[in-house]
Amino acid sequence: MHRALGRPVLIGTRSVQASEHLAGLLDEKGLPYSLLNARQDKDEAEIIALAGEPGRITVATNMAGRGTDIQLAAGIGDKGGLHVIATEMHDSGRIDRQLFGRCGRQGDLGSCEAILAVEDDLVTTQLGRPAKHLGAHGFLPPWLGRTVFFVAQSRAERTHSRMRRDLLDMDDYLGNMLAFSGRGE
Repeated sequence: MHRALGRPVLIGTRSVQASEHLAGLLDEKGLPYSLLNARQDKDEAEIIALAGEPGRITVATNMAGRGTDIQLAAGIGDKGGLHVIATEMHDSGRIDRQLFGRCGRQGDLGSCEAILAVEDDLVTTQLGRPAKHLGAHGFLPPWLGRTVFFVAQSRAERTHSRMRRDLLDMDDYLGNMLAFSGRGE
């Protein structure tokens, strides 16, 4: 829909594998796109330079093109600007917010949406059995889908925080245990 209006579309994925799977689906539909993941690092600047062109579809992983603004072609702002689609949520909400923020850089107009499945790795890893039960019901009401992903993401963030804290504690412990040896020369 957005592409038909002449708006550029950026589709974000979590991994190279997911971006290539999505590229295959776009190939099947005969839709032209640019793929930006770890395998196109030489072409990254050119792909980003063209990502703001009318009707352009760009599929990218969350690491691709970081720190670079997508410059919109003339007249794209009048059509609504860049449209960003997230196909998966990340363990960190900060990364999702960075993706969604690409649609409104430098004061440009833009929009974003998330097209998600309860079978997403984040949900199944963090919620386990309840996620399998929810997935059996088909489409979820938007409020329930947001809640499921919020809880899964919160659990993942807590787990990563605990792992970082444990690593720092181990570093302090080893530093104290080895302090008797003095400075190496």
